[in-house]
Amino acid sequence: MNLQDKIGQQRINHIVHSYNLDGDENANFSAYLSDLMQAYPLPLIELSLVETMVENWLTVPFHRGVVFLSQAHARLQHWESQPIVSTLTSEQFSSITGLDPFPIFGTTQASSCKAQSS
Repeated sequence: MNLQDKIGQQRINHIVHSYNLDGDENANFSAYLSDLMQAYPLPLIELSLVETMVENWLTVPFHRGVVFLSQAHARLQHWESQPIVSTLTSEQFSSITGLDPFPIFGTTQASSCKAQSS
């Protein structure tokens, strides 16, 4: 695993832990997330997690654990056959995650983006 992959995984783990997205299903969530990280580019996983969080913020109780991750996975699957369009700006992404939006949005500042798949 190269340094860029390690950083990408740390960014994903930061999002998961910051919002306790794994809920009470640590082992199942971790296994599922690991499978997703093998199948999809890490920046797309980051974006799908944040997009799914934003979509679920109005849901009470907030979905966590495998249910949450399956929603993020469905978004990733949708992006396999459709253009990747984000409802978030790079500034909103940064505000929500506390992370640099560059790996996700590149240099564009538009509200819709194509995530980089490196």
